[in-house]
Amino acid sequence: LTFDLLSNLQRAGTYHADDQPSHLRVKSDLADVPESLSLQIYAAPEQRFCPAGVYEYVDNEKGDKKELVINAQNCIHCKCCSIKAPHEFINCTVPEGG
Repeated sequence: LTFDLLSNLQRAGTYHADDQPSHLRVKSDLADVPESLSLQIYAAPEQRFCPAGVYEYVDNEKGDKKELVINAQNCIHCKCCSIKAPHEFINCTVPEGG
């Protein structure tokens, strides 16, 4: 028996308001790490270790390179990204409402 990602996220019971600022951000002093180090050297492990599929790399507008997109609304607050991301480039703070 298996469930798709959206069903599993619903069962987790986390909720983020639509107008809430993102609680997951790339640290400003490490802004180059996602594309230059994580993607190029480690093949973007954050796409695989995040159980909620929060991190994905998509083509930029020109289509010549990939850039990180953070889908913070999917986050289940496991803190995996704070531990496993190369150089700990993700800043995870407590979202509004606890």
